[in-house]
Amino acid sequence: MRVGPKYKIARRLGDRIFPKTQGTKFTVSGTEKKTRSKKGRRNVSEYGLQLIEKQKVKYTYGVSEKQFSNYVKKTHDMKNDIPAANLYRALESRLDNVVFRMGFMNSRAFSRQAVSHGHITVNGRKVTIPSYQIRVGEVIGIRLGSKENGIFRELTEKMKNYTPPNWLTVDLLKNEATINGLPSYKEKEPNLNFESILEFYSRV
Repeated sequence: MRVGPKYKIARRLGDRIFPKTQGTKFTVSGTEKKTRSKKGRRNVSEYGLQLIEKQKVKYTYGVSEKQFSNYVKKTHDMKNDIPAANLYRALESRLDNVVFRMGFMNSRAFSRQAVSHGHITVNGRKVTIPSYQIRVGEVIGIRLGSKENGIFRELTEKMKNYTPPNWLTVDLLKNEATINGLPSYKEKEPNLNFESILEFYSRV
């Protein structure tokens, strides 16, 4: 998914959805006032607000419109659980997102590159598809030939203050993580409204 100027997109959506927009430059630019509340939005319909919520999630996870629509369709086809939770789990279970949640990379974009370039393995086998859906019990690791790559150096120091989500067990000595459960909807980012997104798709 190609992303345009991140500061401009974040201002338009009124949220700090990219890692680089969470620094001081974004605040100093005057955007802080624009991101505090949706009350500043004038003449925005309910449909428009739902569209904004969809865009926020798309940019957060780095998926295309076609991919996102497919995730929503699969969510509606599932008979169990809460639809919004199903959509969240589908996005969280993407391999590129899992690598990000492991704490090995600083952003989902870098995680996506790491997967695409063949640095990541699933159960010991190289997987180069960022959208690959991980399953409970699978082990995600760094390919043996990639462990000396600069992007994976000093992982212990990088993860010193990082706590992975409960559904992941990270083993730094082995540079891998085991999927021990499903992502919990309660752990989602509070600024992302999955219910609103499903309402949006029900109207189009």
